[in-house]
Amino acid sequence: MFMDRKFSNKLKELRAEQNLSYKALSLKVGISTAQLCRWENGESDITSDNLIKLAEYFNCTIDYLVGREE
Repeated sequence: MFMDRKFSNKLKELRAEQNLSYKALSLKVGISTAQLCRWENGESDITSDNLIKLAEYFNCTIDYLVGREE
């Protein structure tokens, strides 16, 4: 699943709002720290399964994460 900068920016924003390091977030959602870093830097696409994990963790919709709604 291709993600653009909207997703990268939203992930970075949500992680910062909760004052989470890459490591802390990765442990909470079961995703590697390297993968989180690649997503935030727009270097890698995200799978739907991982997008769901992040939406559930941040208690938001997938549309919000990908920048389709505010």
